[in-house]
Amino acid sequence: MSEPDRRDFLRYSAGAAALALASELLPTLEAAPRADGLEVALVGCGKQGRAILTELSKIEGLKIAAVCDVFDSRIAAAKRRAGDVPSFRSHKELLSGAAGVQVWIVATPTHMHREIVLDALAAGKHVYCEAPIASALEDARAIALAARGAKSLFQSGLLARSNPVYQLAHSFAKSGALRDPIRARAQFHKKSSWRASANDPAEEKAHNWFLDPAVSLGLLGEAGTHSFDVAHWFWNAYPIAVRASGSVQFYKDGREVADTVTAEFEYPEQRRLQYSATLANSFEGQHEVFQGSMATIKLAQTAGWMFKEADAPTQGWEVYANRQQFHEEQGITLIADATKLAKLGKLKEGVGLPNPPLYYALADFVKSIVEGKPVATGAEEGLRAAVVAIRANEALRSGERVEILESDLKAE
Repeated sequence: MSEPDRRDFLRYSAGAAALALASELLPTLEAAPRADGLEVALVGCGKQGRAILTELSKIEGLKIAAVCDVFDSRIAAAKRRAGDVPSFRSHKELLSGAAGVQVWIVATPTHMHREIVLDALAAGKHVYCEAPIASALEDARAIALAARGAKSLFQSGLLARSNPVYQLAHSFAKSGALRDPIRARAQFHKKSSWRASANDPAEEKAHNWFLDPAVSLGLLGEAGTHSFDVAHWFWNAYPIAVRASGSVQFYKDGREVADTVTAEFEYPEQRRLQYSATLANSFEGQHEVFQGSMATIKLAQTAGWMFKEADAPTQGWEVYANRQQFHEEQGITLIADATKLAKLGKLKEGVGLPNPPLYYALADFVKSIVEGKPVATGAEEGLRAAVVAIRANEALRSGERVEILESDLKAE
């Protein structure tokens, strides 16, 4: 072995040893288990439904057995991905026409979830339901109660708790790397009109349910719910009140649902989560930031970083970690499989996830079914995230501070 090779070997061996000391903090990128014989029906073949089909196609042995949507155009689009599978125009038809399919993925508009989920659970189906699970408090509670009493599994489509990078960050936060929690902020910035066109006026109205204030939670619900759940998870706490404001800043097309919003959530111990979302600008995309007295963690879907304070104690492994410069700050890149990659001298190759967050949530759901394990994010957390979004939307509409009671967050 040459001297340079020897130095590299010793360096990465030492790095692996240091990382191994904290191995319980380092999640691995486990492949989804084979799902031989598992048949899945997709209910709702819009944009999100088709994205779900793409991710399900990566799971070996899994079969898309049926698709369901009220519009022929969307069924046709789904079949281009899933193949010439049986199709149905309503979930009632699906229940009778494909009774043997035991797994349902519900990706319909949020306000339509309740009836579909309750009927599926009553029929013994395993259900994965997109988040937020509902746009009305009574609907979210009904889903949570039905899931609690079901013999089958229910997973809420909140993505963070299945995300390997977020799991790693959470383990660091739980171990005290941030020390004293100070504040958090999150955002969803994506330039997109949220408006879809169609030849038929009725179809166009249905496609644009996001923009219908009668049924939509707007940006605070359809985007914010995921970030709110991250805060609940990292802080192990739920907000007690919220203020929000918003308006139509850019899309002057007659819409009533704000294209730009901000909200501030009050948590116990005087903590605050500040949230912003806009459809008029994409700068810095979607992310969450948690600040503590010893470090800050930034999470951005497929990547994450930890920025340690100058007076933060070291744990040894930081010397061998991959780093990234952000102006005057240097972030330690959070990498799943870090122990294994350090041994191979390939830490940089592990930066970022190989799949989008949606894949890991669906893979976890399949794993729970195949291995009989609890789901990553159940109905109770789905309920709480939905309730926070619902109360935030109330604050946005009223312009008033809205309290979030402990009783709001319970199914009973």
